[in-house]
Amino acid sequence: MPANQSFLLSLPLGGKILLGLMLGAALLVPLLNLLVPADSFFHVPTYLVSLMGKYVCYALLALSVDLVWGYCGILSLGHGAFFALGGYAMGMYMMRQIGARGVYGNPELPDFMVFLNWKELPLAWYGFDSFPFAMAMVVLVPGALAFAFGWFAFRSRVTGVYLSIITQAMTYALMLAFFRNDMGFGGNNGLTDFKDILGFDLQADGTRNTLFSLSALALAGGYLLCAMIVRSKLGRILEAIRDAESRVRFLGYQVHYYKLFVFTFSAMLAGVAGALYVPQVGIINPTEFTPGNSIEAVIWVAVGGRGTLYGAALGAALVNYAKSYFTGALPEVWLFMLGGLFVAVTLFLPKGITGLVNQLTSGTGRSPLRFLYAGKPS
Repeated sequence: MPANQSFLLSLPLGGKILLGLMLGAALLVPLLNLLVPADSFFHVPTYLVSLMGKYVCYALLALSVDLVWGYCGILSLGHGAFFALGGYAMGMYMMRQIGARGVYGNPELPDFMVFLNWKELPLAWYGFDSFPFAMAMVVLVPGALAFAFGWFAFRSRVTGVYLSIITQAMTYALMLAFFRNDMGFGGNNGLTDFKDILGFDLQADGTRNTLFSLSALALAGGYLLCAMIVRSKLGRILEAIRDAESRVRFLGYQVHYYKLFVFTFSAMLAGVAGALYVPQVGIINPTEFTPGNSIEAVIWVAVGGRGTLYGAALGAALVNYAKSYFTGALPEVWLFMLGGLFVAVTLFLPKGITGLVNQLTSGTGRSPLRFLYAGKPS
């Protein structure tokens, strides 16, 4: 049996279901949107295609958080920064493609620069008229930041809550910087009013469906890459670092190199998620850097099930669906519900939804919801 085939067969059932859903959705959703009549029950409206694409991007972000938290014990409260940087790289490319079609008709400067009386394009924007260059920056900028941050943090043996706090400080500092107009990234309004990508109209149904399919394939590919890492010898060392970092260090392993690799890789994965997210929502601004977004990503992972990969994707989809519904139905209580959900999962479902399902289907161990049946005859 070929090695790649045996690897796929060895994946957990949840991972196989995730791959099947993403590959099936990448094919079926565009067909149901483009070919099925609008009055048919099976028609998928375009707005729903974009909404599902946003959820898939969030799932890819959650996957990157689960890789470092679930398998290496690094609780990062700053992964929203890597997501936002990838989004800004994509946004800068699309802003350069507007050219003379902007409100002020300047072929070189985006509208917000003309409005702020910028005379020339800032150095940071050079090269973003090239799609390959922009895509390289999508992964290199978040990766470089994560590498630089991790190099100092991990070599200094900063761990636990202290590491979580400085990752949160990092994303907060970036948020404050990007809010400044003189940074040249649109200030508090950010980047918006995108026209097209690679010459294709962003508002066209075909483009929307293509972006959704690419997002679904990216999630499937991201899951496979993460699964390859965690199921290798490297993955076993990462789990050992998570469970007993000091012992691994005493055995002679250079722990900081392993943590640096997985932290950098997860940041690049988050950058890809951000780059796919921006053309589907049509805007990127500094609010994506807010620490609350990074904390929400941690909640997605906790709800779905930490240390499973596929559980993180499930948690991201479920929590964001609930957010879409309850922010419309009960906007004033949504944040309280989100906080209560995190507390409830921590107390009663420490392994998340996937952990509960695995426990109930395997028939082993005691259910975390056993208190519901207390005092009842068996």
